[in-house]
Amino acid sequence: NLLEIGKQLGVAHVVEGSVQKSGDAVRVNVQLIKAANDSHLWAETFDRKVTDVFSAETEIAKTIADQLRAKITGQEEQVIAAKPTDNPEAYDAYLRGLSFFVRGGNIPANALAAQKHLREAVQLDAKFAVAWALLCRVDGAGYISGAMEKTPALGEEARRAAETALSLQPQLGEAVYAKAYYQYAVLKDYDTALRYFHHAQELLPNATQIPEALAYVARRRGEWDQSEAYFQQAERLDPRNAALLEQHALSYTLRRQFADADRYFAQALAVEPDNNVLTMDRAFIAQCEGDLDRARRFLAQVQIKPDNFVGVQTRVRQSILERNRAAAVTFLQQVLAHPDPTIPRGNAEYRVSLGWAQKLAGDETAARQSYLQAQSELEALLKEQPDNAWIMADLALTYMGLGDKAAAFRFAEQGIAANPVEKDALLGPAQIETLARVAAQMGEPDRAISALEKILQIPGGHWIPPTPLTPALLRLDPMFDPLRNDPRFQKLVASPAQE
Repeated sequence: NLLEIGKQLGVAHVVEGSVQKSGDAVRVNVQLIKAANDSHLWAETFDRKVTDVFSAETEIAKTIADQLRAKITGQEEQVIAAKPTDNPEAYDAYLRGLSFFVRGGNIPANALAAQKHLREAVQLDAKFAVAWALLCRVDGAGYISGAMEKTPALGEEARRAAETALSLQPQLGEAVYAKAYYQYAVLKDYDTALRYFHHAQELLPNATQIPEALAYVARRRGEWDQSEAYFQQAERLDPRNAALLEQHALSYTLRRQFADADRYFAQALAVEPDNNVLTMDRAFIAQCEGDLDRARRFLAQVQIKPDNFVGVQTRVRQSILERNRAAAVTFLQQVLAHPDPTIPRGNAEYRVSLGWAQKLAGDETAARQSYLQAQSELEALLKEQPDNAWIMADLALTYMGLGDKAAAFRFAEQGIAANPVEKDALLGPAQIETLARVAAQMGEPDRAISALEKILQIPGGHWIPPTPLTPALLRLDPMFDPLRNDPRFQKLVASPAQE
C-alpha cells in the first residue's frame, strides 16, 4: 500500500526497483512512483557489467533528482559519485555481510555469516573503508549482545576495524560511527562514544542508526526518558524499521510498560509478519504479566532453532512456570542432542537450565551430571572471556545446583562487580537477580529479599529473554519456593505496582 507507506515515511514519491545478476552482467530495473495515486512518473532499465555497477547507481540518483526537479549541491554530487571500492567481488561480499546483519545481528548464525563475508570483503580490498566500518559494527553488536563469544580477540578485531576505517577516510560518517560503536559496545566508555556519535550525526544527518545508537547509550546509562526521545527521533526517520521498533519495544519491556511494549511488537509484526522472533517477544511479555495461556498461544506459532537463545529459554521458562518439568527436560535434551558448535556459551547455559529442570523433576543424579558438564564448559569459557558477567551468573546457578554455597555466592558477586547497575542500567539488574536466586535456594532469605526489593524498584533485567523480574514471575517461579512463607516475600508478590 504505497499511499500508506508514503504517509508513514512522510514522502510524496517512492522508488521501487529490482536487481538481477547473471555472471558479470547486472540489470537494474527502477521506477519512480507518486505515492498519493500510485502513478508511475518514470521507469528505466540499466544494463551494466559488475565492474561498472557504481556508474548505474550514480546515474539513477541523478535521474531521479532531475525527475523531481531537485537541485543537487556539489558536495551531494561528490557523495553520489563516490565509489566505496573498485573491487566488485569485495563489494559483493560486503552486500552479503550487510544482508545477514540486517536480518538480525543478534542471532548467532546471522552475526557469524555477516562477519565471515565482511572479513572477506576487507581481505579482497584492504582500503574498503565502509566494509571495515560495518565489520566493527557487526563485531561490536555480537560482543555486547552475546551473539558471538565475548573474547578479547573479538573486541580487538572491532577496535582494529574501526581504526582502519577512520585512517582510510577520517570524514566518512560510517567510520566515525564505527569508532563510536566500539567505544559503546566493547569498552562501555559512554562519554567517548557520545562524542563520536554526535560527530557522526553531523556527517550522516538523516541516518537512522545515529539516534538509535544514542537511545542504546542512554538506556545503558539509566537515562530512560532520554532514550525514549531518541527512539522516537529514529522512528521519524525510519518508521517501518522492524528491528528499530523491536528495540523500542524491548525498552518498554524492561521498564515494565508491557502494554506499550506489546503495541510496538505488534507494529513491527505488521511490517514483518513472518518474523518469528517478534512473536516470541510477545510470548515473554505475556509471561512477565503472568498470563501463561496467552504466552502458550504465541509459543505454539513459532518453530524454535537451537541458536535462538531467546526462543529456547522462553519456551523452557514457560514449561518451568507451568510446573511441567518433564516438558522442559525433554525439550532441552532435544536441543542438546546435537549441540551447535558455534554457540558454546549457549550450549552451556542450556545445560544449566537442564540441570534445574531435572532437579525439579526429582532426578538428582541426572541433574548433577548436567551441572557438572555445564561447570566444566563454563569454567573453560571464563578463562577465554574473563570479563563476561553472563558466564559468572551461569556459574553461580551451576554451583547453586551442585550445592556449593560459597562458590555460588562468589560467582554471583563477581557478576555484579563485572556488570554493575551503575555501569549498565539495562542488564546490570540481572546480576542482582542471580544473587537473589542463589540466596533463595541456599537458605539466605534476608539476602534474597533485599536483592528482590532492589530490582523490583528499577528498570532493566535479563537479555535472554529480555525481561525484568515482576511480581507475577515471582508468584510462578519455583526457584523462589523457599521464600513463599516469608511475609516480606508475600508482600512483594502481592504488589501490582510493577506489572
